Amino acid sequence: MVNKNTIDASMLAKMFLAGAKNLEAKKEWINELNVFPVPDGDTGTNMTLTIMAAAAEVHQIQDINMEKLAKAISSGSLRGARGNSGVILSQLLRGFTRSVAKHETLDSIALAAAMEKAVETAYKAVMKPKEGTILTVAREAAEKAMEIADETEDLQNFFEDIFTHAQNTLEKTPEMLPVLKEAGVVDSGGQGLIEVLRGAIDAYLGKEIDYSFEVEAPAAKVTRITPEAEADIKFGYCTEFIILLNEPMPEEEEHRFKEFLMSIGDSIVLVADDDLVKVHVHTNHPGQAIEKALTYGALSRMKIDNMREEHQEKIIKDSQKLAQIQAEEEKKQMPRKEVGFISVSAGEGIKDIFRELGVDYLIEGGQTMNPSTEDMLKAIEQVNADTIYIFPNNKNIILAANQARDLTEDKKIVVIPTKTIPQGISAMISYVPEKSTEENTEAMNETISYVKTGQITYAVRDTRLDEKDIHQGDLMGIGDGGILAVGKDAQEVAVETVRQMADEESEVISIYYGKDMTQDQAEALAEKLEEEYPDCDVEVNYGGQPIYYYVISVE
Repeated sequence: MVNKNTIDASMLAKMFLAGAKNLEAKKEWINELNVFPVPDGDTGTNMTLTIMAAAAEVHQIQDINMEKLAKAISSGSLRGARGNSGVILSQLLRGFTRSVAKHETLDSIALAAAMEKAVETAYKAVMKPKEGTILTVAREAAEKAMEIADETEDLQNFFEDIFTHAQNTLEKTPEMLPVLKEAGVVDSGGQGLIEVLRGAIDAYLGKEIDYSFEVEAPAAKVTRITPEAEADIKFGYCTEFIILLNEPMPEEEEHRFKEFLMSIGDSIVLVADDDLVKVHVHTNHPGQAIEKALTYGALSRMKIDNMREEHQEKIIKDSQKLAQIQAEEEKKQMPRKEVGFISVSAGEGIKDIFRELGVDYLIEGGQTMNPSTEDMLKAIEQVNADTIYIFPNNKNIILAANQARDLTEDKKIVVIPTKTIPQGISAMISYVPEKSTEENTEAMNETISYVKTGQITYAVRDTRLDEKDIHQGDLMGIGDGGILAVGKDAQEVAVETVRQMADEESEVISIYYGKDMTQDQAEALAEKLEEEYPDCDVEVNYGGQPIYYYVISVE
């Protein structure tokens, strides 16, 4: 029977895991609350990946107690934190677990104190906290907890009062942040926190919850597939299809069809009902299986994979991975250098530019997938240098980079708060080997302050933002402070975006065209900009970035 006045480590673990599961279930909906209607709303994903990293740690605990649980939640969420919302969530969990770690059981007073510590820790992690965000929802919940802790011993009433107050606070966030009100949404991070609280309270109340998690397995060793192993593949084609039956297949005919498939292959799965039959078979003669199937009806969802070819591809990938591992090991064994560089990058062209500028390690990421603190720590480990500069190149990655910096003890980490790829490129260009770390840091920060960036992408939903009506499918030029242009044509939107950024002091316009644009299109855009801005140097670079047709900087 649940104790009404206290919870122990086992119950807290259940509540935490239930909160994680509820957040995971709502992540796509939370993603859609993104203020900007761009195809990269990722708050739900970032918060889910953060809390799931902690959930994986909790699942490993043997003989659970409060101290072990606190360590697992704190460590897992800190290292797994992605994006600003994920980092803030990890800091809330860090502060909360620090407070509860020495307790055997928690009553309303201990829980209120832990919530207060959580908020204090999270606010410290954010340089310029904004009201109307996840921080506000967390703070209001903690203040309510402190207000009622002395007078509410029954934890059910305690939790429900806190949740109601947090929910009411979330509904007020559009009044606190005008951009939320204009977009017609509540704060997505705050909504994520509400879903964690909702799941946790459901667990406390004894609601039936599936606590199973798909925990990512450790990285497998690189293995080689030998010609002998390939020869063991008796049937080379994995063949799948659905038969849309002309008429129901009698049971005896189903047996005959299965016997036919067995005569030409193995790994047979045949599932029939009145209207269709689903077929899976490994065979050297997929055509024969298809011809036989056509005697029963039309075919749908046909799929034929060459398994021997897949083996060859695996051999190539494994050899590439092995070569990369060997190269990284060789790099580690080289003499330690004074300065190294890490940059977040997306797109093959952008990666090549950073490599040419001397960046030692590139982290795949950006708008659609923010790297975690753990990704940053792994990169830091790979760069054999006393001082390492990190360029996050996205405002949603800066906090994770700062968190990795704070967790690193054997190297000096300098995070240059670059919010866009062009800022990262300009910062790297401004580095001068002869200058001190302090001088270079100052110069880089000054350089990025002069870089204006516009990014051209498409809208995934209707909204009104920055006094502009935006419809699903429209193209948008997004600047450093908001929407600069909206239209139907990428070239026209790009030109209008530059018009909003350029002034008489502008000297250089750099165009980075994405994987969905051609060099001819980018050069045509450059010609238009050269005509309009004859005093500016206009550069065209292949970026290869996804989602964003053009990334354009004006300096």
